[in-house]
Amino acid sequence: MTKGNHVIVTGGAGYIGSHVCKALAGHGYIPVTYDNLQGGHLWAIKWGPFIQNDIHNTEALCSAFREYNPIAVFHLASSINVRESLLDPAKYYHNNVSGSLSLLKAMTECRVPNLVFSSTASIFGNPQYIPIDEKHQKAPLHAYGKSKYMVELMLEDFQRSHGLCSAALRYFNAAGADSSTEIGEAHDPETHLIPLVIQTALKRRAALDIYGTSYNTEDGTAIRDYIHVADLAEAHIKALEWLIQNKQSIGVNLGTGQGYSIRKVIETVELISGKKVASNHCPPSPDAACLVADPSLAFQLLKWTPKFSSLSHIVESALNWHSKR
Repeated sequence: MTKGNHVIVTGGAGYIGSHVCKALAGHGYIPVTYDNLQGGHLWAIKWGPFIQNDIHNTEALCSAFREYNPIAVFHLASSINVRESLLDPAKYYHNNVSGSLSLLKAMTECRVPNLVFSSTASIFGNPQYIPIDEKHQKAPLHAYGKSKYMVELMLEDFQRSHGLCSAALRYFNAAGADSSTEIGEAHDPETHLIPLVIQTALKRRAALDIYGTSYNTEDGTAIRDYIHVADLAEAHIKALEWLIQNKQSIGVNLGTGQGYSIRKVIETVELISGKKVASNHCPPSPDAACLVADPSLAFQLLKWTPKFSSLSHIVESALNWHSKR
């Protein structure tokens, strides 16, 4: 097939991946979802062809690349549960590192020139300063963050050896749902704060577990920078266009520069839903007390600005999605 406007999206049936596919279609690209459906959903595949396979299957990836001749790959297939990565690090190194290596081998063999990689703010570990910019030291605290950082290092080597251009997008906390409620966040088990708070408000779970209430923060609970999934999806498009135009690699932090505590998120959900949220206090999570992005490089290079990432809009869109489900 002649190279046109196809983009292979690994993990395209997942939460962020499906929103990225919708954004691609809205910008005139044809997203090709490549997903093993271990964490994704058939109902989330709406905007292009679907290939059900695993990223460890290098030959299947090559077959997909030969069939569609994509201009790029968006790589969002990974394991993402921080606490699970402490208990089962082998899963994270296998899925996130070995799986990514399989993908990179297929891309170089088939000469796919561009990769947009789903990285994470967890590569920074405990912040030495806030907000966190791209120059901050990389010292991840767990197998999830380490596995993502290992892939970023692999990308440097593959550009040096094979000319593969990549954009490592370091998400802070993805949240919210599609405004049309076509797609939204549905993990099994769910581990992300905002859907857990909403499920508790909707009485779909008895109480919210708060991991840590004595952090060195204003109210003792962890602070995170929440970015609407639609804004993240738009950043992927901007990153693809930047790679095509500049033909060099970048790594950028994607957030708003504004952090909110767990208690503030609970308060916002209670205000918008009109329902109280019961909670349990649990031992602190093995992660940083505060993660807030300095997104100025993404603003500057990608010409990207979050439009939907106020906490109230994030909560309202997520609440609409969960109420509909």
